[in-house]
Amino acid sequence: MTIKQIYLPKIISDDELDKVNGEFLHDGFILHDITSDCDIYDIDTKQFICSFRKKRLTTSQYAWDNYKYLSVAARGRGASAGPIDPTSQYWKKRQLVNTRGYSTSYLVNGKPSKMRVNNQVNSTPIGFFDATKSLGINKPCRLSYHTAQNLKLYEAGKPYLHDLNRWYKKIRPHEHSVQLQRANIKKDFKIDHTAYSTITINRNFRTALHKDKGDYGGIATLSCIEYGEYNGGIFLIPAYGIGVDIRQDDILIADVHQYHCNTEIWVTPEQAERNAKLEKVFQANPEVGTIGAYEDYARISFVSYLREKLINCV
Repeated sequence: MTIKQIYLPKIISDDELDKVNGEFLHDGFILHDITSDCDIYDIDTKQFICSFRKKRLTTSQYAWDNYKYLSVAARGRGASAGPIDPTSQYWKKRQLVNTRGYSTSYLVNGKPSKMRVNNQVNSTPIGFFDATKSLGINKPCRLSYHTAQNLKLYEAGKPYLHDLNRWYKKIRPHEHSVQLQRANIKKDFKIDHTAYSTITINRNFRTALHKDKGDYGGIATLSCIEYGEYNGGIFLIPAYGIGVDIRQDDILIADVHQYHCNTEIWVTPEQAERNAKLEKVFQANPEVGTIGAYEDYARISFVSYLREKLINCV
């Protein structure tokens, strides 16, 4: 089968997109609605942008059975978490200070907090993490704490990660080979035979405009699993007017060093009525105020990649 090759001009510069970094973008930025198999490149530089394949994955049930609860609340997602809204359920309980765009401090015992934080969203990395320093403590390269605490689930869901890797290799053999060679230098910090070290799992997380950081090569594999009905959540690469509706069993391989985001996730009244009749799979306290955590539906996305600094692990 011949895959359609698409060459597109860049219509918005990075300088222009810098001005809306951390902002939510709407469907009006979509000029090319990608719904079928294709590979997309820059028309001038021939640089790879993304490859989309429809209904290729066969292991989504493994992801649902084992990974649906692994995305937990976090406040460190940077620009992707979107602009701070002082009137939101989470922030209105706190006295904010020095709020700038997508990050803020708040008063603790009458003094500004030392740490700047972002909107609280369900977004968690599983797999391996490079050496970091947190609260004055040097943490070595490691299997992430959340992964270690859910090790049986992590292991049981691996057929899904293997499936993602298999299609990555088939669809983008060159990029996969480069990433795998890098990963193999530190085999103790990669996921089995894959080219990945880490999978970020997001639930009902509409990302604002951002570029990914900390990954090797800039190429990531994106996929999702679903519960109930919803619309939107389109993966948007605004520089080229690209919008990809990634649904369960689809796979997208993309240059995530390009500015990207998701459009709004929404339901019709009829969908909301049907979703309300579903079994309540996720239990959460609405008073906590985690964005998107209290919906009856679920869009759980996976971003699979290799962390760049794992090369320095010992």
